[in-house]
Amino acid sequence: MFFHGAEGTDAVKSDMFNHRQRFLVSAAGCIVGIWLAALAGHAYFEHLKMTADKVRAFVQSVHFSELTGDARAKALKELEDKLNALSYAERQHLRREHLIDDWFSAMTPEEQEQFIDATMPTGFKQMITAFEQLPEDKRHKVIDDAMKNLRKESEQDSTATNNANMGTNAPPPIRPELEAKIREIGLNSFYSQSSAQTKAEAAPLLEELQRVMETGRVQLHQ
Repeated sequence: MFFHGAEGTDAVKSDMFNHRQRFLVSAAGCIVGIWLAALAGHAYFEHLKMTADKVRAFVQSVHFSELTGDARAKALKELEDKLNALSYAERQHLRREHLIDDWFSAMTPEEQEQFIDATMPTGFKQMITAFEQLPEDKRHKVIDDAMKNLRKESEQDSTATNNANMGTNAPPPIRPELEAKIREIGLNSFYSQSSAQTKAEAAPLLEELQRVMETGRVQLHQ
């Protein structure tokens, strides 16, 4: 009986061991499945994520000036959506590349106005109101900070591309005349009175002004 009892105990132990093995294998399989699902999800969302390269490829693949009707409107809307999906840094980088200059030149005045309105950051017009409420010295300080940031970003772009002709001698982010006009007549008057072409030229500064305002370092009232 002792022999049969030991044999039974061994059988129980073996069964427990096999059960534990099956549990560990199953758990490991679940972990691997979760890991693979996470990787697949990450890859999927990375595929959906808009990038400057994707915008560049789209712009270069579409002959906008040759489009008419619904196809033209669809292409313009798609470009607007792609630009709006980019990060601030990527949008500014593409502006410095003058990537969409050919498209913009081919747009009608109405299309240009639509494009500018559609691609300005959310809350831009509220920013103009807040900017105009600042004392004059603080408005100038915001513009100074924005221009300083834009010059720094332009120089970093130049360094990254090893462009020996630029570096610290890179051209100003916007024409000095536009910067002077914004300082002189105010941001609200500048934006309401300017053509779409002028707004497009000033877009890097306009968006950087909003970013500086949104940092919270500017006090809106004295």
